[in-house]
Amino acid sequence: MRRARRAVAAAFVLLAAASPAFAHSGPPYPAVSNQAAGRYSVAVWTDPDTTDDRSAQGKFWVTLRPAASGAPIDAATRVDVSIKPTDRPGAVQSLRAGMAKSDPLTFFAALPMDHEGPFAVHVAIDGPAGPAQVDCEVQATYDLRPSPFLLILYVMPFVLVAFLWGKLLIARRRRPRPAH
Repeated sequence: MRRARRAVAAAFVLLAAASPAFAHSGPPYPAVSNQAAGRYSVAVWTDPDTTDDRSAQGKFWVTLRPAASGAPIDAATRVDVSIKPTDRPGAVQSLRAGMAKSDPLTFFAALPMDHEGPFAVHVAIDGPAGPAQVDCEVQATYDLRPSPFLLILYVMPFVLVAFLWGKLLIARRRRPRPAH
């Protein structure tokens, strides 16, 4: 009983120590979901990938919906996205988000994130329904998805083993069975 308690306690300590490892690496996720801000309902989706080459891989999609009595979202609506690291000193980076071609209620901005760690995100909206602001925090990480070439390289040994196993099974079936 005592050994089982120690094992459970050790598992909890390991999980608590590994919590930074649960940072984002994968497809976009919602940082803010349908938050009321001013006369808007705002959703912020993000794919906060960091790079070493200063390319803009920190992606943000801001979706606006007018409140029940709000004015429609149109080309006059301006959405500015700003990020600032919260774990070290760093300059605020801002960009005016462009309206997505596929959805006139969604605005897109991509900003460079130069290191892994937490970033404060500020979204400022100014449109026919008036101004609004939304704040959140995201965890930037390197994009850990393998390139298509590496994916093929990783899968190739499994395909080769399956091919050889199938060939062996076919050869066994073709062999004549000894008579008893």
